[in-house]
Amino acid sequence: MTRFIRTTALCSASLAGLLLLSACGKNEPATPASAPAGPGTAATAMSPPAASTVATPAASSTSAGIAPAATVAAPATTVTTTPLTVAKVTLGSDVNAEHQVTRASDRFAPNDKAIYASVATQGSSEGATLNAKWSYLEGQGQMVSSISQSIATDGPAVTTFKVQNPDLWPEGKYKVEISLDGKSVAKQDFEIKKS
Repeated sequence: MTRFIRTTALCSASLAGLLLLSACGKNEPATPASAPAGPGTAATAMSPPAASTVATPAASSTSAGIAPAATVAAPATTVTTTPLTVAKVTLGSDVNAEHQVTRASDRFAPNDKAIYASVATQGSSEGATLNAKWSYLEGQGQMVSSISQSIATDGPAVTTFKVQNPDLWPEGKYKVEISLDGKSVAKQDFEIKKS
């Protein structure tokens, strides 16, 4: 009878070991997540591979002296998303087709018709709102413009804001403040001055 119990315990342990070994290293292939590419959005990023989980209960002896077989849990899928953040704000008087400022500057001439703020973001969002609030800081100060844009992205993206004046800009100090979903996240000072 003791030989039967030992043989059964050995078979159970061997089967548990085979189950554990067969589950090692198996990952489901990652499927790329996609988001519509449009103005101000970047290409999509790949999702991380799914992680495998193997659960093994602690060995305990039963009254018959047989250890229970190991239990193998189904692979768990964990998707980690990084929240959207503003990485960089660049000012300039011209942008390229990728919405990036071509020549960064924090000093502009009174006759520059347009000033751009290129806002680089990282992370992902299904629907966030970026806002650029342009202000003239001289005297009592004055808001020049406030522009909002919606952004949905699954990775790095660039969103461009433009403020323009058909007349000459008053000389002095200015500021653009970028907010994400109503919370201020970046400020950039600039100056308009004759050359």
